[in-house]
Amino acid sequence: MSSAPRPYTLVAELTYACPLHCVYCSNPVDFTRHEDALDAADWRRVLREAERLGVVQVNFTGGEPLLRPDLEALVEEARSLDLYSNLITSGIPLARERLERLRRLGLDNVQVSIQDARPDESDRIAGREAFHRKIEVARWVKELGFPLTVNTVLHRENLERIGEVIALAEELHADRLELANAQYLGWALRNRTALLPTKAQLERARSVAAAARARLEGRMEVVFVVPDYYVEFPPACMDGWGRRFIVVSPDGLLLPCLLAHTLPGLSFGNVRERSVEELWSSSPGLAAFRGEAWMPEPCRSCARRAIDFGGCRCQAFHLTGNAAATDPACSLSPDHGLVEAARTEAARPARELVTFSFRTPRTSRDHSR
Repeated sequence: MSSAPRPYTLVAELTYACPLHCVYCSNPVDFTRHEDALDAADWRRVLREAERLGVVQVNFTGGEPLLRPDLEALVEEARSLDLYSNLITSGIPLARERLERLRRLGLDNVQVSIQDARPDESDRIAGREAFHRKIEVARWVKELGFPLTVNTVLHRENLERIGEVIALAEELHADRLELANAQYLGWALRNRTALLPTKAQLERARSVAAAARARLEGRMEVVFVVPDYYVEFPPACMDGWGRRFIVVSPDGLLLPCLLAHTLPGLSFGNVRERSVEELWSSSPGLAAFRGEAWMPEPCRSCARRAIDFGGCRCQAFHLTGNAAATDPACSLSPDHGLVEAARTEAARPARELVTFSFRTPRTSRDHSR
């Protein structure tokens, strides 16, 4: 293509290692095969190259980014480039002194994940005891003057307690509450039978969230994200394939989204071998689903094709086996029956007890050089 779109956000996946084992983790299910191949010097270069390309903010995420002992160096580099930096964390391996240090070095925002408003239920989803420490970390965030985002992934196990989640976020004086229903990829797809809510559950929760949004306007932003399985038309995944987000994986792949490297037949370059600018403009994998030329019907003639860009390519592949198919979440997709069948299963009044498949552990490695 003659010119690539300008990106505005870098998603820096510093590691897939994490102390939690969340049953809806967005990391690929084969993440244990992927090394943390980028050291601090590599990541600093990625930050510089991304800023030259037009990026204005960076999300330090994982896995658990706090497991990287060189996180401070990366926050400092982001500040020197005037990039808005956001730490997306479980909060578990964090000491207050380290958070203070990150504040001094220029970290702008902290997002803490809390799985549920009730300790036992939160810990069950996370796969370990973690709730009380998360609450402590969230309090530190506010005490040190950071904006605080609380993120709670919603699913059939906690949707009935959405009011309690909102109350907890208010108690923590959160500036933003993200009530993001699980999207069924990665580990969430593996656990879909146990996690997918009913339509009635979802509508009740959406009503509670809407009332809270109105009540808390000006004090706390409340965001409610509907799962793709319950929309008429899917949203644009990451604002469209290779349009606004750059994702760099722990092994150095430059990607349009978190799971793009799970799609067969696509070639994504590595930032260890080529610059961010070069990969953004010429990577075959990024070019594969940019624009409209790749689209099949009904996307090709749909008036929404420049709004949702055909939906999620990863969802299309993991449900149909074809990454170029219309996202089955779309009501116009010839494969929409796959999503309807999942919703029908979720609505069954009597279901056998389902056990979770927990995200497997992986140890971190030292990349402080």
